[in-house]
Amino acid sequence: MELLGSTLTATYAHPRPTPANFLPAVSSMASSYRDRFPHYNLTHSLSLPWRPSTYYKAASNWPTLDPYCTRSQRVSESTMLPFVSNRTTLFTRYTPDDWYRSNLTNFQESNTSRHNSERLRVDTSRLIQDKYQQTRKTQADSTQNLGERVNDIGFWKSEIIHELDTMIGETNELTDIKKRLERALMETEAPLQVARECLFHREKRMGIDLVHDEVEKELLTEVDIILCCQERMKLYLDKAIAQLAANRAAQHELEKDLSDKQSAYRIDDKCHHLRNTSDGVSYFRGVERVDATVSVPESWAKFTDDNILRSQSERAASAKLRDDIQNVLVVTANEMWNQFNKANLAFTNRIAETADAKNKIQTHLAKTLQEIFQTEMSIESIKKAIMEKSAFLKVAQTRLDERTRRPNIELCRDMAQLRLVNEVYEVDDTIQTLQQRLRDAEDTLQSLAHTKATLEHDLAVKANSLYIDQDKCMSMRRSFPSTLRLVGFC
Repeated sequence: MELLGSTLTATYAHPRPTPANFLPAVSSMASSYRDRFPHYNLTHSLSLPWRPSTYYKAASNWPTLDPYCTRSQRVSESTMLPFVSNRTTLFTRYTPDDWYRSNLTNFQESNTSRHNSERLRVDTSRLIQDKYQQTRKTQADSTQNLGERVNDIGFWKSEIIHELDTMIGETNELTDIKKRLERALMETEAPLQVARECLFHREKRMGIDLVHDEVEKELLTEVDIILCCQERMKLYLDKAIAQLAANRAAQHELEKDLSDKQSAYRIDDKCHHLRNTSDGVSYFRGVERVDATVSVPESWAKFTDDNILRSQSERAASAKLRDDIQNVLVVTANEMWNQFNKANLAFTNRIAETADAKNKIQTHLAKTLQEIFQTEMSIESIKKAIMEKSAFLKVAQTRLDERTRRPNIELCRDMAQLRLVNEVYEVDDTIQTLQQRLRDAEDTLQSLAHTKATLEHDLAVKANSLYIDQDKCMSMRRSFPSTLRLVGFC
């Protein structure tokens, strides 16, 4: 688009061509332009509201041909001589060719300037649109990243809340079972006192009846079992106290992390919903150069994940400890009850043996001796079987050793080779089984020998022992805590 009476202050992409030196300026020529074209008043034609002031200055002056004028021609209009005749000024005029070439040059320059200006305007418009789209896309990416960040924070916050609730429940359950353990520990004092009093009364037996019999063994075992149960209960009680402290520490870290996550969630959610038209949007110069971050996404996620993993680890340890405490309560109650029953059974057997001791001892002694003899015979048969199997093993291993000397390609892994290897394994397994059976038989033989010695020492039972066992001890052992009390429910 061309504007009448306008000139360009600069060119775009192409430099403004330099006017030819063959066109000297004549001051009368400029004045003639003013006279012939009065509507070419550049000052008025360029007074448009969208033109910059610098453009006014550059375009408000009439173009002159001063660089091309001769020294005699650079005279102001006020000092020039009045026009006399064309003939007298013939040698100061331009030729028609100069005039046409000057116009052509001006037209070409005008076309070039307008073309460059049009290109500049189009490129500027495209640049503005591109930058606008780029800025919108950048803001959209930032909004999307903030949304993803809010989702990440929400995910980890939900994970922390879930883990925190689970940890609180686990801590409460561990506290309950710790109280049960404390009650069960208190209930073990009464059975321990009864067992010790029974041992004290049995020390009043006289003469040959003052023996270390099965009843006394069971009573001593009962005392040891109760003390051992108390030690285990105290150990697990200390573990429960330490685990509760660890649970609370992990819970504190989760609560602190949750509080930080909630604050960050509120801030990032507010940032995510900020728009160009939102309230509170302002300039904060230099804020992009302030880096107050202390983590990266990997370390940030790892921190929360470590807290959750620590809580899960402590919770798993707490659950395992609860199971262990529950098992300890059940096991200790069963051990004490079993030993209590064993001691009562030993008392009953001891009392029954007092009435008919001699006949039954002789009968049991004979049966024990017979069983010892049969066990010894069984041991001998087992040893003989082991010796027989050793010969088979030697033959198989010798065959394998000889076959290793086959030359070159004859070292074939044939069926004979495989069967010999299997034979060695089978015979060796048979020998190992027989040797284990031999050890079991020897253990049985030792147990029978111990039983024989016990029967030989239990021949004499007197009335004093019968009175102590039946009237003194059994009367005290009628009261024993129930299983529910021993596991801490009552």
